[in-house]
Amino acid sequence: MKSLEELEKIREQAKDLINLRKDNENKTRIVVGMGTCGISAGARQVLLAILDEIKKRNLNDVIVTETGCIGLCKFEPLIDVIKPGQPKVTYVNLDAEKARQIVAKHIVNNQIIEDWVIPNI
Repeated sequence: MKSLEELEKIREQAKDLINLRKDNENKTRIVVGMGTCGISAGARQVLLAILDEIKKRNLNDVIVTETGCIGLCKFEPLIDVIKPGQPKVTYVNLDAEKARQIVAKHIVNNQIIEDWVIPNI
């Protein structure tokens, strides 16, 4: 950094990032477990199916992120669905088809698929 202008530019960029996080607080988040255990169990196909379904349905208020191992390796692949103002829902033992159904039923129609859910952990 060599000038006040550069410092101001960095400050504005940081403000944009903070605002981006605030805007995301009102969006649904899907977190896919992508540790080596998850990937070996098929998490990559689950992630790609979720992204494809979101794109097909033109869902702009859903954020998909990856995380490492959550510590429930025997339940992989798994995802967390976090809707604003609702408790986190963890789906386990998924495949690409189940992931597509989660997007259709839970994300779009707000219907939790209880048979695939593990109690809150």
